[in-house]
Amino acid sequence: MLKVSASGYYAWVDRPPSRRSIDDAVLVERIRAIHAESDATYGMPRVRAELIDQGTRVSGKRVARLMRVNALRGISRRRGFIVTTRRDERQRPAPDLVKREFIAGGPNELWVADMTYVPTWAGFIFLAVVLDVWSRRIVGWAIGEQMTADLVLAALNMALQQRKPDGVIHHSDQGSQYTSIAFGERCRKMGVRPSMGTVGDAYDNAMAESFFATLECELIDRRSWQTKTEARLALFTYIEGWYNPRRRHSALGQVSPATFERNYKACSSNRLASNTT
Repeated sequence: MLKVSASGYYAWVDRPPSRRSIDDAVLVERIRAIHAESDATYGMPRVRAELIDQGTRVSGKRVARLMRVNALRGISRRRGFIVTTRRDERQRPAPDLVKREFIAGGPNELWVADMTYVPTWAGFIFLAVVLDVWSRRIVGWAIGEQMTADLVLAALNMALQQRKPDGVIHHSDQGSQYTSIAFGERCRKMGVRPSMGTVGDAYDNAMAESFFATLECELIDRRSWQTKTEARLALFTYIEGWYNPRRRHSALGQVSPATFERNYKACSSNRLASNTT
C-alpha cells in the first residue's frame, strides 16, 4: 500500500539516527533546561540568546521549530492596564518633562515610577517601583498594605540610596501619592526633578506600565499566595533574583539590566584606560 520494498523498510528500521537528529535531541534538552530556569516564561528569542551566550550558535528558526515540536512556549503579556492611583485635585501636578520620549543616554538621567496591586488570600498588598529608563533596572521598590505617599517615598529613598543621582528626572502619573507635599519636599531636598504625565493615560507612563505588564504576566497571573508574607517574598525574588540580574530584555540586546550596566562600566573603563595611555 505504501509502495515501499521490504528491503527498504528494514534498511530504514535498522538505520541509526542521523547526526542532525542526535544534535537536535541534545539541543532540545538544553532548551528545556533554559525554559525551565526561566520559570517557563522564555520564548524563542530569549532562549536563543541564552544558547548563544553558552557558546552554541543556532538559528532562530531551528530553536522555534524544536520548541514548537516539544510544546515549549513562552509567556505573552496581556493587554490593558489597571488604574491604581487617583489624582488629588487640591494638589498641583509637576510639568511633563518627558512627553512620552522615554530615552536616556546614561544611568540616572530619567526614572519612571508607578504602583500596582498584588492579590493574596489575605487581601491586597501594593508594590511601588522606580525604574531607570536607560538600563530598565528596578532601582527602587517598596511593598505596603496601603497606597500612601509613604509607600512611593520608600521606593524613591531606596533608589536615591542605591544610585545617588545628580538632577535625575522622576516621571510618574498624577496620583495623589506623587503630588503629595511630602513627596515634593523630598524631591526638592535631593535635587530630583519631578515630572508627571496626563491623567488616566497609560502611554504617558508607558515604560512603568510595561514593567508591570511583564510582572503580572510572568508572576502575578501564574501564582496564588495564601499570605501577604508569601507574596512579599515572591516579589522580592522576582525583582532582585530574576528581573534585575538575569531576565533578558529585548530593548537591551537580550541581556539583563544588571549585565547591561556591567558592560557599560567595563566599556567606560576601557575607554578611560585607552585615553590615559
